[in-house]
Amino acid sequence: MLLPSAPGQVRWRNNVSGARILVVEDDESIALGLQLNLEAEGFEVEVAMDGERGLELADSGKHDLLILDVMLPRMNGFEVLRELRNGGHLLPVIMLSARGAEMDKVMGLELGAEDYITKPFGLAELLARVRAVLRRDNLQRQRAEGPQLAGELQIDPGSRQVHRDAALISLTATEFDVLWCLVEANGNVLTREDILSKVWGPGHHGTLRTIDNFMLQLRNKLERDPANPRHLLTVRGAGYRFKA
Repeated sequence: MLLPSAPGQVRWRNNVSGARILVVEDDESIALGLQLNLEAEGFEVEVAMDGERGLELADSGKHDLLILDVMLPRMNGFEVLRELRNGGHLLPVIMLSARGAEMDKVMGLELGAEDYITKPFGLAELLARVRAVLRRDNLQRQRAEGPQLAGELQIDPGSRQVHRDAALISLTATEFDVLWCLVEANGNVLTREDILSKVWGPGHHGTLRTIDNFMLQLRNKLERDPANPRHLLTVRGAGYRFKA
């Protein structure tokens, strides 16, 4: 079990691909295009076609980013955003609108949107803005959460440092990413493919043996008895998991 030393859900990622995105858009062709292109980039995507359903899904806390159209049936995008922020939800929001008037943009930003894109927009621009918003959100969460206790280890995603018994354990950047990937899974098993995709990105063509090598390195550095690991466990025929 992961025990945060400060309030807040652990959602840090080294790679923003794999983030869960909610798209609220009533134009079926635009919604489908966004879904297909975002999924092709490695994101998990859920779609709602009206404001009420969008608010219901956004309120669930399952998503990392909301792409929200302004002109929606039942509730418009500004109303959805106002309800979210009044309810204390900090879910990052990118607003979409065919209306390019300056006051519409100002309203969206003042209500708490992180970004505002006017239709029509290019796919490359949208993807760049999505990644930028997710990166900013990740950095803010790292700083807010502080060190996390995971078994005998104290892990600080902000400084990317690991301590055991108050002693600093030196890890390379990639070793830290592999470790945090497993810790963030909260005890669930990750396949070698999962780890490769989460740490190096879905387009990486490295071998699965790479993961085994990193696990060996991490055990040698983090386990008191690397031959009989307590935290970094192999699940035969499945992959690896972190046990706190």
